[in-house]
Amino acid sequence: PNMTVINPCDYNQTKAATIASAAYEGPVYLRFGRPVIPVFIPEDMPFEIGKAITLNEGTDVSIFATGHLVWEALQACQMLEDEGISAEIINIHTIKPLDTEAILASVQKTGCCVSAEEHQVNGGLGESIAHTLITNYLAPQEFVGVKDTFGESGTPDELMTKYGLKAANIVEAAKKAIARKTK
Repeated sequence: PNMTVINPCDYNQTKAATIASAAYEGPVYLRFGRPVIPVFIPEDMPFEIGKAITLNEGTDVSIFATGHLVWEALQACQMLEDEGISAEIINIHTIKPLDTEAILASVQKTGCCVSAEEHQVNGGLGESIAHTLITNYLAPQEFVGVKDTFGESGTPDELMTKYGLKAANIVEAAKKAIARKTK
């Protein structure tokens, strides 16, 4: 209860999240991973706990990503664009409290979504988004995450490939979500 959960996506956002967490009243859990990710968030971008960041405007599918999967979602966005699909990419750096307003505004625009996280699908960001959708605005959702299995040892890239956490997996999920939209 009352725990704030933050999962930044790159070095600059990690630094900003650490500073914001130090100034925050209450318990904060900062989650970090091991993959080497390019630095793509501007160094001066403000970090507001509980407020998602739209990285790409889109009209066909919303992709909500956290942590290292934000970079994968940006790569998936380019792959989808090459196929004529417009993806909205939203960085959900704060998993709790969840920015439900940003989620609902995006899904109401696109009509479907994908959640992408380097975490178990059960009990993670995707389920939190699903709860938001089921109680506010019904829309198809696909999940990219670990499918209820134990983790193994390996390099970050090997593990992300093994568990289906790559840009190609996000592209596949986006196409499934779009196909499930009510016409």
